[in-house]
Amino acid sequence: SAGPWWKPDARSDPWRDPHAPAGLTGPAVFADESEQDGPVVVDRRGRRKLRLSDLSVRVAALVALAVLLAGALGGGVGYLLTREAAETPLLAPGTTLSQTDEGVTREPGSVSDIAGAVTPAVVSIEVRVGEVGATGSGVVVDGENGYIVTNNHVVSGADGVEGAELRAVFSDGTGSEARIVGRDPASDIAVVKVERPGLVTASLGSVDDLVVGDPVVAIGSPLGLAGTVTSGIVSALDRPVRLAGEGSDTNAVISAVQTDAPINPGNSGGALVDATGAVIGINTAIASLGGGSVGLGFAIPIDTAREVAEQLIASGAAVHASLGVNTRSVSDGTRDGALVLNVEPGSAAADGGIRERDVVIAVDDQPVGSSEELVVAVDSYRPGDAVTLEVIRDGRSTTVQVTLGQA
Repeated sequence: SAGPWWKPDARSDPWRDPHAPAGLTGPAVFADESEQDGPVVVDRRGRRKLRLSDLSVRVAALVALAVLLAGALGGGVGYLLTREAAETPLLAPGTTLSQTDEGVTREPGSVSDIAGAVTPAVVSIEVRVGEVGATGSGVVVDGENGYIVTNNHVVSGADGVEGAELRAVFSDGTGSEARIVGRDPASDIAVVKVERPGLVTASLGSVDDLVVGDPVVAIGSPLGLAGTVTSGIVSALDRPVRLAGEGSDTNAVISAVQTDAPINPGNSGGALVDATGAVIGINTAIASLGGGSVGLGFAIPIDTAREVAEQLIASGAAVHASLGVNTRSVSDGTRDGALVLNVEPGSAAADGGIRERDVVIAVDDQPVGSSEELVVAVDSYRPGDAVTLEVIRDGRSTTVQVTLGQA
C-alpha cells in the first residue's frame, strides 16, 4: 500500500486485487437523443450522429453555398475543357506518322516466296466466241517457243470456230494472241502457243515423292481475278475423278492430286505448286454442291500433263492405251470391282477373252475397285503393253492376259 502506484480504492478494484469481490450491475443507459444537447448526439448503440435540426441557419447556409460553388466550379471546368478541345484545328500540315524500320521476313519456301517465283509463269487464258466469253488459266512450259499448257475444257469451245478469239494475258498485264497446238479430251490437257519468246518458264516437278499433308499453292485466275494465290495441303493422292466439262468434249478419268487449297472456276489450267516452287499439278476440277470451292479441288498430276503435252507439241495429238470395254462400279459387300457391261468387237478385251458380266478386280495385281479405277489403271500403260487382268467370272476368280490397244 506504500507503493507509488497503489491507489486508495485498490481493495475494491478487481484489476489490481485479484481477491477483491466482483459484482454485476445493470446495462449501460444512454440518454434519449431528444434529451441530448446537439448538434452531435450519441444513439442507443453508441454511434455519434449529427442532428441537422440543431444546426444554426448560418451553418446550413454555408454548407449549401459550398455545395453550389463546388458544382458550379466543376461544370465550368468541364465546359472550358470541352470548348477548348472542339476548337483545335482539323488540319495539321506537315504531320508525319510513325513508321517501323523493321522489314517483313519472307523465308525461302514461304507462300510469298513461291508466289513471287511462279506467278510470272502462270497466265490467264481468255476465250471469246461471238458475244460469249470465258476465262481460264495456263502454265508456260516452254518460254522460248511460247508453249503454254492448259485444260482442254478451257479452249475446246474455240477450236475450229470461225471468229473465235483466244488470248493469253501475262502477269504484267500484257497479252498475246494464242493458237491451239493440240487438245486431248481423254486427259483434259491442251497446249496453246503464243508468238512471244523469252517468257518465264515454270519448273515442272513430279508427284512421285509427294505425300498427303505436303503444303501446296494454287496459282491462277479464279473468277477472272488474274494472279490469285491460294494455299493448302495435299489432302489425297491417286484420287480417281471423272471429268466431263460442260460445253466441252472432255471425257476423261484422271488419277488426281486432291487439295484443300481453294480452287474456283477460272483456276482450270493453272498451277498447283509444291514448297520448292515446282509445278506438281494442273488444276482442273472442284467438288462442290453449289458451284464454289468447298475445300475439294483436283489437279492432273504433272507427270501425266508433261507426257501428254510433249505428244501434243510433237504431233498435235496424244495416244492412250485402250481395253475396249464399258463398265460400271459394283460391290458384293466384301469386294469392289468394275462390271463389264459390253465388250467392243475387235478390241483388246475381245481378243483377250473378256466377257460381259465379268467383274475386273485387278490389273497386274493393282486392285481395281470401280470403273474409274479401271480406266486410270489402263491409262497408265501404253498401247501394245501386255497386262494381266484378274476377273470374277461365275463366282470364281480367274486371270486373263490382254494386249492393250490404242484409243
